[in-house]
Amino acid sequence: MADSTSNPLVQDLIEAGIHFGQRASGWNPKMGPYIYGKRNGIHIIDIKETVKGLLLAKKFINKTVAGGKDVCFVGTKRQARTILEQYVPDVGMHYVTERWLGGTLTNFRTIRARLKRLEELEAIAAEDNFQSYSKKMESQLRREMRKIKRNLDGIRRMEKLPGALVIIDVANEMTAINEARKLGIPTVCLIDTDADPIYADIPIPGNDDSMRSIDVVVREICKAIADGKQNRTESTSAGRDSEAGQGDQGQRQRKGSSRRSMARGEASASANDDAPHNADTVTAPAAE
Repeated sequence: MADSTSNPLVQDLIEAGIHFGQRASGWNPKMGPYIYGKRNGIHIIDIKETVKGLLLAKKFINKTVAGGKDVCFVGTKRQARTILEQYVPDVGMHYVTERWLGGTLTNFRTIRARLKRLEELEAIAAEDNFQSYSKKMESQLRREMRKIKRNLDGIRRMEKLPGALVIIDVANEMTAINEARKLGIPTVCLIDTDADPIYADIPIPGNDDSMRSIDVVVREICKAIADGKQNRTESTSAGRDSEAGQGDQGQRQRKGSSRRSMARGEASASANDDAPHNADTVTAPAAE
């Protein structure tokens, strides 16, 4: 095998420490296929599997965005917030970094109503800065505006359900994952050795506590989004409008389920094709 430094992406991942997993005593046995070995009681993730997962994720996200769908990033842990807020707006996508509100996807109509309320409050603030209201009412309205903006500002331009979710830390975002699974929305997940990969349609095994490793993964996926937007074709299908919460729930679930199946199918096919070819140039970190 060639040295890992011959591949800039692999070098970035290793330097970011993405191959350092959790303590071996707290591992999830389902992550076994992604683990290379153990060092000082810490599991070492197989960097080849990380590269494979990241390449598959980029390919899928690129195709999703090129097809006219958006992507929503979810990372409410402290290490992910600043990174998502830095990269995601630049590619015109959506993100949740404060708190995932139950029903963000499954009750999307209500979420859109709250965002409309935010726009109303911002319009009042811009018009007279709440001067026409009593001090008590002004305080209540400002508090309401801050709360909505804090929780929903990252998805305020999300007019329809996303084509995929990018999750940082599966164990920390189970509410979002369960909603995505219910609606059949594919999930791309950065997943550590203590989590369950069954919740990820496309898993990217890696350290989900390190800001540097999160940075590399998010940056690479945003590059795929930027490339996908260049090839994006405008959709005129009326069926897409139903994904904004207007159509039949059962129909959305059937469509969504097929999208998740497609994502898993593409991942399996690519795993036997492109990704391994690229990953074979990786030298795994030494482990005891």
